[in-house]
Amino acid sequence: MAVTLPSAHAMRIVLIIPTFNERGNIGRLIDQLQAVFRPLKHEMLILVVDDNSPDGTADVVREHQRHSLNVHILQGSKRGLGAAYIRGMRHALEVLHADAVFEMDADFSHEPKDVPRLTAALEQGADFVIGSRYVSGGSIPREWGLHRRLNSRFGNIVARYVAGLYRVHDCTAGFRAIRADVLRRIDMERFRVQGYAFQIALLHAAIVGGAKVVELPVKFVDRTVGESKLGIKDIIEFFQSAAWIRFQSSKVFIKFCITGAFGVLVNLGIFTALLAAGVNKFVASPIAIEASIVTNFLGNNYWTFRSRNLAGPVHARGLRFNVVSFLSLAISYLTFVVLSHVLPAAAPQVPQFIGIIPATLVNYLLNSYWTFRDHPRESAH
Repeated sequence: MAVTLPSAHAMRIVLIIPTFNERGNIGRLIDQLQAVFRPLKHEMLILVVDDNSPDGTADVVREHQRHSLNVHILQGSKRGLGAAYIRGMRHALEVLHADAVFEMDADFSHEPKDVPRLTAALEQGADFVIGSRYVSGGSIPREWGLHRRLNSRFGNIVARYVAGLYRVHDCTAGFRAIRADVLRRIDMERFRVQGYAFQIALLHAAIVGGAKVVELPVKFVDRTVGESKLGIKDIIEFFQSAAWIRFQSSKVFIKFCITGAFGVLVNLGIFTALLAAGVNKFVASPIAIEASIVTNFLGNNYWTFRSRNLAGPVHARGLRFNVVSFLSLAISYLTFVVLSHVLPAAAPQVPQFIGIIPATLVNYLLNSYWTFRDHPRESAH
């Protein structure tokens, strides 16, 4: 997992605000954000990503550009929230050279006064800060009806327990601050999402990449001007994306287990052969485990995690794999020794096999998130 130190220096932070027909909100939002920016030590920029709004949203932004050098606009065709954010984040990183970016709605659902709190969390070492409705102190509008409350809650349940984002309380939040380094490690073109499902796809990729996620309570406010853009197509895509994330994660785990199963055969085969040759079982056990470590690394490096962009030489990954494996070996061997004394009448293969189970879980988590971590592909420009 990546370790991020607190930021003592001033950062260039770009607030990305996607818009479609937000003429009634965007001007007031820019004014309020400018007021919030004044006491901050960072260079704060506003990037409005407008989907060619027919109501003249872009004209309002350009009027503000005339007297505010930190206001930018990026226009394009309407393809959904996720597509707008990908376009905006690429522009923020490659053109505006951002150190961090914000995601923020244009309709005042997210209060400008909360921007400094999320910024402070970045300063204190967070990589991915979520303005959360569902942690202590956060809230959703009291006037929401049962249907909307259930819809929001159910969406988070799907994200947490289908997509596997268990540790995060508000997976669908649209108010977030993210370090540029985190985004550069993510190939967002691989998400295959255009709508609101982008939020969970990005969060999942950040967590897999080892980002330190922090949730801060915020008060979510219902819009008073304009209309919500969430449609049935976005809801369907959201469920599909959550299922796809789970499938992709499970597919890697299944491959890992198949590779591990072959390692088990190697482990038990060599262990049994050494016992037959008269080797003491407490010596035969670690030898058999180390043999399975070698076969497991080869299988995982060239098959299980082959689809990932694995940076660095293979011997460096082999070294990390062995570090993880020695920890797994310790767990497996400790289990073997304990069970050998607890179950003295059992065949030696029984405690040897049981010791493999906890070691496999530790092995998978550490190798997936460290040894074979997915690195970003270089973008062409």
